[in-house]
Amino acid sequence: MWEKTMCGENMTHANAKREISGADQTKLAMQLGATEVSDRPVTWSDLAGRIEPDRSPTLEAAGATIRTELAERLDGEVLERERDRLAARIERLPEVRETGVPNEPHGCYEAVADPGWRLYEHLAEGEFFERLDETLPRFTPGHIERTARELVLTTPLSAALDDVGFDESEKTALLIAVANDADRLARWVPSNQIPDGVEFDTETVPPLHRRAMGGALLWIRGLDRHLWQNEVLVTEEVLDAAVAHTKTMLGGLFLSATAACDIATTGRLTDEQVTAAFAAGTAVQIVGQEELLHEVFYVTDETRAPSKLR
Repeated sequence: MWEKTMCGENMTHANAKREISGADQTKLAMQLGATEVSDRPVTWSDLAGRIEPDRSPTLEAAGATIRTELAERLDGEVLERERDRLAARIERLPEVRETGVPNEPHGCYEAVADPGWRLYEHLAEGEFFERLDETLPRFTPGHIERTARELVLTTPLSAALDDVGFDESEKTALLIAVANDADRLARWVPSNQIPDGVEFDTETVPPLHRRAMGGALLWIRGLDRHLWQNEVLVTEEVLDAAVAHTKTMLGGLFLSATAACDIATTGRLTDEQVTAAFAAGTAVQIVGQEELLHEVFYVTDETRAPSKLR
């Protein structure tokens, strides 16, 4: 799937990283209660040294329940294998960006998502997503803040992101996606908490964490066809956004997979950290797919490439 015939010839391009505004950095630091003023840019590592631990009985209890009830439903060998494959695909995203527009409707982005689908299917088989809905707290500003704070302070999760090619700015962007989007995340309601009287059959709505992971993977899978069909409209900025948001979503999935692996195998994470990894992973996948929709799939007159017709 990674041959030139599938991915096209390499091309020079602008840096695909997204710029983080000073306002977003300041908001993140304030949201997480950074204890000291710093003139340096706000980064994950910087925050880890400025945030005080804040033990959360809610996160701890949820993590303990997940670990106790779900560990036996998970196959550690499968999870570790597919997590490693996902890591390899994340590391090769620069090659996807070098491709530019895919030269056919089934190509690099679809290949990137393959290990994620196998992780998704394994978790779905054991009704893992249903139990997460029943166990994890709903997204609220307080829960999101505690999640982001615990994520910053969890060295194994930070190291895992380092290992798959997330630099400080990209890791900080993941934090911002979690901490600074409370209103957006609050709209994503667990399936067992959807109020009565809505205009659709709530029994057919998948669990929240399944919606987030499956939705992210579906958007990534659709990128090859979308970019291929709309080549005349696509700019370098759109291609940058496609790769950046794909990396964000896969980074969120990687956090969730890391937590699942820990439950099934090593037990290195605390119960609080397990909860934070699942919640943060889901939050990042939600924000990433919504940003991808608006920046890549909605090509407007303002963002499209200039017409070649005179």
